[in-house]
Amino acid sequence: MATPADRLANNLNFGALSKATELRQRLLFTLGALIVFRLGTFLPIPGINPLALQQFFEQQSSGILGIFDTFSGGALGRMGIFALGVMPYISSSIIMTLMQSAIPYLKSLKEQGSKGRRQLLQFTRYVTVLIAAIQGYGVSIGLESMQTTYGNIVFEPGLFFRLTTVITLVGGTVFLMWLGEQISSRGVGNGISLIIFSGIVAEIPRALASTFELGRTGALSALMIVGIFILVILTVLFIVFFERAMRKILINYPKRQVGNKMYGGESSHLPLKINTAGVIPAIFASALLLLPITVSNFGFAESDTFLKISSLFTQGQPLYMLLYASGIIF
Repeated sequence: MATPADRLANNLNFGALSKATELRQRLLFTLGALIVFRLGTFLPIPGINPLALQQFFEQQSSGILGIFDTFSGGALGRMGIFALGVMPYISSSIIMTLMQSAIPYLKSLKEQGSKGRRQLLQFTRYVTVLIAAIQGYGVSIGLESMQTTYGNIVFEPGLFFRLTTVITLVGGTVFLMWLGEQISSRGVGNGISLIIFSGIVAEIPRALASTFELGRTGALSALMIVGIFILVILTVLFIVFFERAMRKILINYPKRQVGNKMYGGESSHLPLKINTAGVIPAIFASALLLLPITVSNFGFAESDTFLKISSLFTQGQPLYMLLYASGIIF
């Protein structure tokens, strides 16, 4: 006959096994969802000339398109069905957050608890579809106007191509938005952040191969390559330190007397995250600063004046660093 201690031990073991099984299922679900995302980045939208598209993006890799291509996991460079990525959803979330301070109705929804938050989330989804449709139409118009030595990027420009492009890109963004929500509810961590993270990490092998190729050809010394890797590791540690850092504000509860007994007088801490904004300010500041370079590559490549102005906004220049820091602070 099992003693109470044995039954308690069995219950604890069963609880530990259940938690381990649940964690394993969450990890497998998250991994499967990210694999689906990666496969989708290699499915191109119909009617695209791959050689012309590759040549065009090689010329635009230093502009704003290069940043968006990184966050989409290379889908924009391949013009895949997930070319817009989750950026419309992020933009929609920021817009809705700002509108909650300006529109009383949205502010009241925020104060209604879980019901109001669900309605705000639904509004965010609608705005995401609208932003993705506008961006998808702009992408279709831009692709039709691009010419390379391999010819036009679009095989058959026209209304049908624009319609199929908008439907495909909007569908891809909506699917990623749904996938991110499923990861958040059933997987491990924030789904949207994991999708962005997987897209960035997917580009690491190509970056490593390029670095080793530079070392093989003698463009970079072995000491320089080791220094780069050490700097990357230290940078990641520095970012993680500030991302996890919190400031604990001391809270003291006053004592109160009930009858002949004293209650209260306890103290606790209110944790405030130091980096509450995350990486969103850095993303938008860098995107805004890369606009002059992108515009110059589009239509002002032969203008010396515009090229001189855009050269001031290249990475590493004093004006770029100053405006970049100012944009993040703003």
